[in-house]
Amino acid sequence: MKVIVDTPIWSLVMRRRGHPENEVTVSQLGALVDEKRIAIIGPIRQELLSGIRDPAHYERVRRQLRAFPDTDITLEDYEAAAGLYNRCREKGIQGSATDFLICAIAVRHGFSIFTTDGDFHHFATILPIVLYELQ
Repeated sequence: MKVIVDTPIWSLVMRRRGHPENEVTVSQLGALVDEKRIAIIGPIRQELLSGIRDPAHYERVRRQLRAFPDTDITLEDYEAAAGLYNRCREKGIQGSATDFLICAIAVRHGFSIFTTDGDFHHFATILPIVLYELQ
């Protein structure tokens, strides 16, 4: 099963390396890369690249991410994301448009989601998403 790697995971690995508490996440992402199980979407790529002040660092991260092609996003994905947002909102759970787009794409493709964003745990109580568990 492919795994959509969310922005916080990429950020830990590419922008905040060297913290001992992040080594398990770094190791796990490396294993997913080796197994060719990584999925990424354009909005995650954009979030990750946004705010990098140093041009050399920006280029390094941009080049590293180029190894992972974007999963296509369809009209139906955007509509499904809005529907998922509405389902969660009805239950008092909020999230970003990008978060629900990630959920919609994960559902359509049968991908799991690798994230440290706690909102996804709330979404998973209502939505048919699978959160990736560290091995």
